[in-house]
Order: sequence, then C-alpha cells, then structure tokens
Amino acid sequence: MAKPLLEIRDLSKSYGTAKAVDGVTFQVYEGEIFGLLGPNGAGKTTLLSIVSSLIRQDTGAFLLAGQPLRRDRKHLLGIVPQELAIYNELTARENLRFFGQLYRVPEPRLSATIDEILRAVGLADRADHRAGTFSGGMKRRLNLGAGLVHGPRLLLLDEPTVGVDPQSRHHIFEEVRRLNAGGMTVIYTSHYMEEVEALCPRVGILDHGKLIACDSLSGLLRDTGEPNLERVFFKLTGRGLRD
Repeated sequence: MAKPLLEIRDLSKSYGTAKAVDGVTFQVYEGEIFGLLGPNGAGKTTLLSIVSSLIRQDTGAFLLAGQPLRRDRKHLLGIVPQELAIYNELTARENLRFFGQLYRVPEPRLSATIDEILRAVGLADRADHRAGTFSGGMKRRLNLGAGLVHGPRLLLLDEPTVGVDPQSRHHIFEEVRRLNAGGMTVIYTSHYMEEVEALCPRVGILDHGKLIACDSLSGLLRDTGEPNLERVFFKLTGRGLRD
C-alpha cells in the first residue's frame, strides 16, 4: 500500500459546548481519492479548515507527508472551499493569475498552467469574461481552478458541486479523475452519497463530529450488508444523510 500523505491523529475542535470535531483519526494515502461523507453540520468543513491551517484544533495533530504543515510547506496543499473564493470583478484568467501569484508561481509556467486549467474546467472560451457574469456552476468550476493553479500535492474539495448544473458537475467529476490519474491525492467531502460512490474507492463517514466508519467502499457495503452508502449511513446512525 502507498504511504500515508495525510495523517490525522485524534483531532478535536469545540465551539463553546458544541464539539464540531470529536477525536477524529484516519489516514489518506498517496494517490487516492478519499471521500469524507456526512450530513450538513457533521464537521467536514471544520476538519478541512484545521488541515488547511485556517483554524487551530483544540487537541490532536496532523502530518502532511510526515511533517507538520509549516508556512514554507503550504504550497503542498490546495483547498477549494464550499464558499466561493473568487473575485467577481476579475476575469477568469485574472482570478487564476491572482492566486498563482500569491503562491509565487513563476512565469512562463503560470501562463501555461492557467491556459491548461481553463481548458480542463471548460472555461477556455470565457477566459477573458468577468467572473461576475458567470452562472453558479461556472463559478464553481473557476473556484476549482483557483485551488489548482500552484500544483498542490493534496487537494481538499469541500462540497464542490453544491448548487451546480449537471454540465458543471460533469466537468468537476472529470477534472477530479484527471488530476488523480496524474498523481494528485484528493479529499472529496460531500453529503451526496452518489458522488462519493462514483469517485471515491475509500470513504470515511462523519456524523456529529465523530468518524463512525472508515473503509473501502466495498468493505463498508460488505460489512453492513447494505446496497449503498445512504443505507450504510442509516444503519450506523438511524437517520438519513439529509435529515
């Protein structure tokens, strides 16, 4: 088996008396697409925010490629947040250039990367249009591109298809598969079980801040005797993913 790229060890985070993340431990291996499945409010965004150093955990630790995520190693990580992180007044190309320059991606590599990303997310024909004129799905695709422009080793996708049209969902799925085929490791969070089933060979199920299961998709279905992840979640929690 490949080496762990991300190791999460007993992470916890509370807001007042509410535990958003509660003693979570798992590993993500180099070259895999790991699905993190759970309903809204399960703690998925909080967990990714800790891993990307946007917030600090209360207890526990995590390692990226065997070391803490210091400032000089943050280029190894890319994050595509649930909330759009693009600028409506900039064009698609200008948005990608802005984020590339933040990471000090040198020219001419940056220009070539921008062109490649615009083609991959289906926005090459809208490269010089302002993002504010885009549909919600197009903005989601540009949001994905912004997380890729510096060539991260681990990509964190937080509910990347919320509110998107079928065409944009297809573009996002195909880009995730393409990136993974090229060697990028991906954590894909969702409350849509069909997305996780389609993309992720291994899955962690999060509920009320706790990791209640973590195994291969086939292993989860076999061990619970259920036909799909939604039924697995119901068997483990007694409620539906969208309850």
